Amino acid sequence: MNAKSDVRERVWDALESAGIARFPFPPHGRIPNFDGADEAAERLAATDAWRDAAVVKANPDAPQLPARRRALHDGKTLYMAVPRLRDPECFLELDPERIDPAEYDRAPALSNVEEYAKAVRPAALGHVDLVLSGSVAVSEDGARVGKGEGFSDVEFGVLVDLGLVDDETTVATTVHERQVVEAATWPVADHDVPMDLVVTPERTVDTDTPYARPVGVDWDAVSDEDRAEIPILAELAAESDR
Repeated sequence: MNAKSDVRERVWDALESAGIARFPFPPHGRIPNFDGADEAAERLAATDAWRDAAVVKANPDAPQLPARRRALHDGKTLYMAVPRLRDPECFLELDPERIDPAEYDRAPALSNVEEYAKAVRPAALGHVDLVLSGSVAVSEDGARVGKGEGFSDVEFGVLVDLGLVDDETTVATTVHERQVVEAATWPVADHDVPMDLVVTPERTVDTDTPYARPVGVDWDAVSDEDRAEIPILAELAAESDR
């Protein structure tokens, strides 16, 4: 099986060489932005899972900005994590009722979000109906490869431990077709979060994923440095004597 690092490099190279990648450049080392991100967001917004969601937690990366904008326009409460979960109030809450509709497109951009958001502790999220994840690569059966830092999986584990994400929560990703493979060629770890929906500009894949969701924070994958630098991890570890 190919290591995740090999898969990342192959996808980043393919997006760049085909002229599919969009700002910010280069696509390497990040969740890559892609031509058609707006169309993928519109396709996601047409799903029942999206229409039924009142609370959306989304990654802060550029290719998911159109979906974050759509969430506000659709009246959904939107949460984005503080980078690296570095603060006790480690989520940013964007409530469309507290934002001028004329600012909906500006508010969820990473460079602007702190002007409009309220920083809250994780428990303030309540039940999360849909989690939107950025991906470097993803398989049609829901195995995901991120950019390699692991914070998305930690965020998910924290929300599971707090009872804010459950089996009723849909997990989706928006990607370009060049990021999708038929089946995973990489090892899928216990802390990897599988995708229920894979949405491209051309299609929506209901993965019926065979991969199990994490049952909480995978403490074996959490470094001592992360425990020291991420307040919510320190709190959860203290509560469970880990």
